Order: sequence, then structure tokens, then C-alpha cells
Amino acid sequence: MSSEGIQTAVPDSLLHRLFGPGGPVQSTSGRPLKRKRPTNLLFDVDESPSLLVGLGVAVQHIFLMSVGWLYVVLIMDATGGTSAQTMNVIRMSMIASGIATILQARGGIVGSGYLSPLTTSLTFLPSSILAIRLGGFPLLFGMIVTAGVSMCLLSRVTSRLRVLFPPEVTGLMVSMSGLQLIALGCPRFVGYTGPGFVPDLRTVAVGAATLLGMIGATVWNRGKLHALPILLGLAIGYALAIALNVMPLGQLTHDLSAPWANLPQPVHGGFAFRWVLFAPFLIACLTASLKSVGDITLCQKINDANWKRTDMKSVAGGIFANGVGVTVAGLIGGTAQNTVSSSVGLSSASGITSRSVAVPVGLGVITLAFFPKIAALFAAMPTPAMGAMLIYSACFIVLGGFQLLTSRLLDSRRIFAVGIALIFGLSVEISPDLYRFVPAVLQPIFSSSASLATVLVTVLSLLFRIGIGKRKAFQLSPGESSMDALRGNLEEQGAAWGMRPEVVTRAEHAIYETTTIVALRSPHSGPMDITMEFDELSLDVEIEYEGSPFELATRPPAIDEIGSEESVIAMAGYLIRQYADRVRVKSSQNLCRVLLHFEH
Repeated sequence: MSSEGIQTAVPDSLLHRLFGPGGPVQSTSGRPLKRKRPTNLLFDVDESPSLLVGLGVAVQHIFLMSVGWLYVVLIMDATGGTSAQTMNVIRMSMIASGIATILQARGGIVGSGYLSPLTTSLTFLPSSILAIRLGGFPLLFGMIVTAGVSMCLLSRVTSRLRVLFPPEVTGLMVSMSGLQLIALGCPRFVGYTGPGFVPDLRTVAVGAATLLGMIGATVWNRGKLHALPILLGLAIGYALAIALNVMPLGQLTHDLSAPWANLPQPVHGGFAFRWVLFAPFLIACLTASLKSVGDITLCQKINDANWKRTDMKSVAGGIFANGVGVTVAGLIGGTAQNTVSSSVGLSSASGITSRSVAVPVGLGVITLAFFPKIAALFAAMPTPAMGAMLIYSACFIVLGGFQLLTSRLLDSRRIFAVGIALIFGLSVEISPDLYRFVPAVLQPIFSSSASLATVLVTVLSLLFRIGIGKRKAFQLSPGESSMDALRGNLEEQGAAWGMRPEVVTRAEHAIYETTTIVALRSPHSGPMDITMEFDELSLDVEIEYEGSPFELATRPPAIDEIGSEESVIAMAGYLIRQYADRVRVKSSQNLCRVLLHFEH
């Protein structure tokens, strides 16, 4: 869709005040990124849909955020909290989520500049339960504030840690978030209740109809329904659940028995702090930050057809906004927040990634905290419909992560780092009893498959870097067989360094065309010395040989010039300019050097 048909849901002046002038389109050096708009998006990060479509998309994100409210219920059930306390903690958490979601859409110091809503996090579940058991709500909220401030401080150094987050690491982070959604969604899809469970065909029918409705809106409709697949699917799911008595009208009436409007009452009693809980909450904070890295990286890739690497400045702003959300939650009596991976999947599926949608999403969640009856409609979602919604989002998250993971060449070191993290991460879902005896301080890491896999792949990736040099030198003799030897050297080293295949291919051809010129201009020069240096941002190649220097043609040879030796040299020189981002030729006496630079 061209920008000419775009309607603005929020005035430009308001967008400027809310999100800042630059949004996410900033590089780590502060220069604008050359972002290319993907053709499959209806509205990208800097475009705004019409008011009606924007509100519809916002409602879908709120449904996905409502899944996080279940974690508050788990915390309260595990610690003997009352239903009134549970509802008030949920409502305070909603207010914090709304604030953090709006801040997240900003670009700069606070916010990633992308639509990446936040809600109650599973990562903080074990440490939150432990805090209430040791010191009640004051200790819980005090430790949440501590975790939020720690996350804000951590964000200030995140931009310098890009070496920890190559695409294979962030790709696995994203994929594991999607696989975790599957672990949450599939049991709900069929109404699984535990050992001895017998499937109910009515429940399966509701889940299948909901999922097919979402898929149909995405695959076979290119109109407004394409942007609202979850709303269509849930409408089918709610209607069929009531019709088949999977969700009896009596239950729905009970769920909606809350008053229309009232003020949430904080469950408070002050704040407390204990050093014994600092480590568990800090680990949860680190794990949540790593998850945010993956979610924001996927947001970047979805919005840029030319995506190459994680923009850590955007990630740092996103973690800071996450930290602010966690801090606010603790101060007002809510639970810790983290980005919602399924919302990123919805953005990819619907083709609407506009950060302007963050305003109605955030304000909508805050408003629901003051209107319990309307909020209950979200919380009363039929279980199989919720499962279908999570499975639908997981499709885009898992495959998006795999695309990130395979965007670089993988050698045995990276394969082991990713493979071990994936295997042990999945073991949390397959055999959760394996980790029953993990010390309380480490429980946040083992709280979910995504948490364990994320921590493992980050640590193993860093560990396996030991012994990998960033400089490689070899010799190459010009001739017909030079391309095979060159390809072998570059592909082996490219995999060890984790280079993008496209850069490896361009380097191969640029070096080969250089050998062609040298073979014709200086046939008696002997072997060429080739040195490659790599630093994640670029590949520099130096080719040194004995012989005469040459000039690189700025245009290909004309048709009537083809056939001569000079035309071959001119074409080779022209191709070198096309393959390399920068090229220089230097000479000193009888020694020549060709310097090739490739952006990575």
C-alpha cells in the first residue's frame, strides 16, 4: 500500500510529542538508518492506519495482553491471595502495562520506537511467589521496584553489548518465545485439564473454528479483515463456545458481574527489601531484558526489508521503557512487566506495525482498569479460543526467529550453542520435573523454556567465541582453479565468523575479479597474499601482489569493445566496484595492494 492512501489516526503534532522526532529510525551512531519498507506491510512503523482500523488492531493486542493476567492469578493462588486482592493487582498491573506500552513506542532514550506492548511476565513468577511468602505484598512490591530500577540501569550499557546478540542468538530467543506460546496454547486449544484427560469434541471444534477464522482472514482476505484476524476468530470462538455450551451463558454472566466502573484499590502496606531476594529478581530482570532483545529485534526485521543486524540503541531504549513499566507496577501495586511476543507475531500477521497504535492500546488497557465489567469480557475468553489465538501468533514468532537464526552462516560452534540451548530449553516443557530442585535464586531462569534457552544460548555463544580470530591470512595463485580455493577459504571463515551469506558471496566475486586483472596485467607476479579482517560491522580484505597497479573502470565496456583483453580488465574492474562498498588501489615501487571494504 502506498503512503498516499494512508489516513492518520493521531495528529502528527501529537505523534511528534508522544514519540519524538526520530522514532526508531536511528542507528547506533545516531545517523538515520537506511530502512526499506517491506512490501507485505499494510502500515509500517512510521505510518498510521485510519481511526477505525487502528482501534480494531488495538483491541486485538489487548486480547493478547490479557493472557498475562493469568500469571497474576497463579501468583495469588500460590500465596493464598483473595479474589479481591487478585483483581486489584491485575488492575494495577494493567495501568503499568498501558504506560509502558506507550513509552515503548517512543524512540530515543526511553522506548524502542516500535509497537511492542507489555504485560505481566512469566519470568518474574517464581521470584514474585517467593517474595510474598517471605514478606507479603510490601516485600513483593519493593523487590519489583528494585528490579525495575535495575533494568533501567542495565539499559544504559546494553548498546555496548551487541557482540552478545548475533542473529543466531536473537533468532533462538525469538523462536523459543514462539515455542513457549505453543506450550501455553496447545493444552488450552483442546481443553486439557491434566492426567486422565479425555478430549471433548465441542472444545476442539471451538478451538479449530477460531483458528480457521484467523487464518482465513489472513490468507484469503486482503481488505480490512486482513488487519483484524484475531477479532474475527474470537467472534467466531465466543459465539460457538456459547452455542455448544463450552462456555455456558451462566458462566459468562458470572464473569461479567463486576460493576461497570470503580477505582482500583492498591493492595499495599508499604515497601520492603531483602538482600536474599536481590539475586532472584536480578536474574529475572536479566532474563526479561534478553527476551526484550529478541522481541525488539524481530520488530526491527519486520519493518526493514534490508535488515542486517540488531540496532542496539533501539533495544536499549526498549529495555529502559520496560524498566520504567516494572518500576511503575511496583510503586502502584502491580506485578512486573515484559514485552508480549505474541503481539509482535500479530503485527507480522496483520501487516500493521504502526507505533501510533500503541496509544489506543496503552490508553485502552489503562481505561479497562477502571471499568471492570468490560475488562472481564477480555478475561472471560473461552479457553480453546485463547489456545487458538496463541497458536496463531506462535506461527509468525517461531518462523520469524528461524529466519533471523539462519540469516548468517553457521559453523559447528554456533550449531552447538544453538542446539544445546534449544534442547535444554525444550526440556523445561517436556520434563519440568527435571528442574524441581533448582535453587530458588536460579528459578527465574528455569521458569520457562524461553528463559532457559535464552540464557544458555547467550552464555554458550560467548564461550564458543574463544579461539576465533578476527583476522585470516592466506595465499591465492591466479588461475582457473583460484575460485574453488577462494570459495573454500571464505565459506569456512565466513561460517566461523557468522557472516551473512550475501557478504561472503560478494567478497568471493570481488576477490576473484581482482585475481583476473592481476593474471592479465601481471602474469608473473606469483601468489597473492590475502588478509581478511572482520568486526561484525564490516569485512575488510587486503590483496597484496607484485606487479603494476590498475585502475577500476567506472562503466562496463561497450559492445564493440568486447573481446579484447582490455575489455575483460575493464569489466572485471567495473564488477569489483559493484561488489565492494569501497575499494582502493595503492602501490609502492613494485608492490601493489587492493583494499576492499564490505559493510556487514
